[in-house]
Amino acid sequence: MKRALILGAVLPLLASCESKGRRPYDNNDLQLVTAYTAKDACSCLFVMERDEAFCHAFVQASPAVARLRIDTEKKVVRSTALLLWGASARFVDSRQGCVLEE
Repeated sequence: MKRALILGAVLPLLASCESKGRRPYDNNDLQLVTAYTAKDACSCLFVMERDEAFCHAFVQASPAVARLRIDTEKKVVRSTALLLWGASARFVDSRQGCVLEE
């Protein structure tokens, strides 16, 4: 009897967890890595005011697939991976920090 009650409570819960369709980030790991790298590098450089060598080491993932391009004049960091994925982050101000660009 207890087993039937537990099974009756667990089965609807498991059924509600079933994924309908594709997940929004399904197979987009490189897009996430580039966005993370761009935003964190921007924050490291322009919010924390660290040097480029420190920030490159700070955001390096393993394996190192993302490449950085830094425009210190415009305060923009662009990250790319395998020529197909990329993201940019720009410094807004000291209160908002860096934001990802669309």
